[in-house]
Amino acid sequence: MWREVAGRAYGAAEFGEPVTAADVTAAEQRLGCSLPTALAGLLRETDGVVGQYGVDTVWPLERIVEDNLRFWSDRSFADLYMPFDALLFFGDNGGGDQFAFVRRPARADVFVWEHEDDSRRWVARDLEDYLGRSLADDSGDSGDWFR
Repeated sequence: MWREVAGRAYGAAEFGEPVTAADVTAAEQRLGCSLPTALAGLLRETDGVVGQYGVDTVWPLERIVEDNLRFWSDRSFADLYMPFDALLFFGDNGGGDQFAFVRRPARADVFVWEHEDDSRRWVARDLEDYLGRSLADDSGDSGDWFR
């Protein structure tokens, strides 16, 4: 299903090898929280989605785990940004802005964190909407579809 969703938005999307249910369970244990159902399903079908300009529209599972653990624990971020512990990052725009689900309270909506000003705002109603919007971007400016 997820490959078809991505392919409809951008026919040249690239896909990783699927992860196993055991991989998802191990990742959730490391993170200390469940992945959103849609994201876990996508990862079991393809371990990440690469869109236009080589942008990691959806990160591979290992990067999701490592980047979130770093964002939640790196004390140096506390001096620069609001806390990240309510967010679960899963993709980026290739220019530093990152996309996330809200963990608490859990929501299907996707938000962008803009690194220049530490703003966080809604960009898509769910993962399918996010893939459609982000992969279909033909603005010529990598990853600016949400502005």
